[in-house]
Amino acid sequence: MSNLYDELRWRGLVYDATDGVAEALATERVTAYIGFDPTASSLHVGNLLQMMSLARLQRFGHSPIAIVGGGTGMIGDPSGKSQERVLLSAGQIDANLAGIRAELSRFLDFDSTTNPARIVNNADWLASTDLLSFLRDAGKHFTVNYMLQKESVNRRLESEDGISFTEFSYLVLQAYDFLQLHDRYGCTLQMGGSDQWGNITAGIDLIRKLRAKKAHGLVWPLMKTAAGTKFGKTEAGTIWLDAARTSPFRFYQFWLNTDDRDVVAYLKSFTFLDRPAIDELDAATTSAPEKREAQRVLAREVTALVHGPDQVARAEHASSLLFGEDIATLSIEDVLAVFEDVPSTELPAEVFNGEGIGMVDLVARVALASSKSDARRLVQSGGVYVNNRRVSDPQARLTRDQAIGGRLFVLRKGQKQNHLVRLT
Repeated sequence: MSNLYDELRWRGLVYDATDGVAEALATERVTAYIGFDPTASSLHVGNLLQMMSLARLQRFGHSPIAIVGGGTGMIGDPSGKSQERVLLSAGQIDANLAGIRAELSRFLDFDSTTNPARIVNNADWLASTDLLSFLRDAGKHFTVNYMLQKESVNRRLESEDGISFTEFSYLVLQAYDFLQLHDRYGCTLQMGGSDQWGNITAGIDLIRKLRAKKAHGLVWPLMKTAAGTKFGKTEAGTIWLDAARTSPFRFYQFWLNTDDRDVVAYLKSFTFLDRPAIDELDAATTSAPEKREAQRVLAREVTALVHGPDQVARAEHASSLLFGEDIATLSIEDVLAVFEDVPSTELPAEVFNGEGIGMVDLVARVALASSKSDARRLVQSGGVYVNNRRVSDPQARLTRDQAIGGRLFVLRKGQKQNHLVRLT
């Protein structure tokens, strides 16, 4: 693609944009920003689109700014929220900022000699601005009628809980951020999800009124799965970018499990693969969906961006073993990441000392069978697996040295019913 706007449009990432933004991105070196909410010490997959957009911006020669809202994070954005969030303390926000900075640094080049990225904390100006000055310099330029027309505010007014004055003021605070970035760094573009359109245009209006300058906005559609659910929401909970919160293996599996209907859109949104490569993967998904080639490339690309190529190799090795014949060589962390939602039973480690415990006794004890006789029939019929290996001898016994890491067995009944046995 010859310019960023064409690139974003091909990738399906232009939902709305102000007049002139396409020309500016094609003919100027633009400074643009996206805001990140410091509600946790890590970002999650729902933030990846913002991170990728800043990275694409920089790759096309523009200058990206990531605002980490140390100031607005103490207020909370009502956009897309059904109720007011719990307000964080300054100490909590500082801790969260540190984690987010580290994750952003994997995507952005802060040492470029031509267009270095910046991370800015809006508390740098919001915390030092007194209320009267803020109301005089920014607040007087926004009528209540104007603010009530914004979708994020209007939706909350219609809800049972309504909206507090604190969150009602968020739109003006974000507009003031855009003004400050315009003054300090020459920033003329704000980007974000379509739910941010009202906040973005408020900043554009403020810059026009106070500086008589033109600023721009560009938003992408809010991402949903083909099944109609919000992207990144799973039954197991949030998929974090922090390896301590979501293991790289589980992160890899999240992308590997992408629905065929979503995989091409995700390749466009979350990777730097070019059009011919994605078209080829699209064709492969249509002709041989059972091979899941597009999903494998997606999982590999995104995991490498977030966790590095070494973790990709480890995840792919674990996957080949996990869904192959033997998982005894996997780490306990990787096994638990896969089976975190599987029922488990804790047994004293000494039960497995010496000759260990009989296979039939164990199957009955963890209730994979209703009785010992039922357990015996199940084992004899070949319906029981230990660490992915079939056990059909009812006289077989399990000892501690057979456990994964000496602490874990994965029992399976049939093809799908798994149960963990944890040695304590």
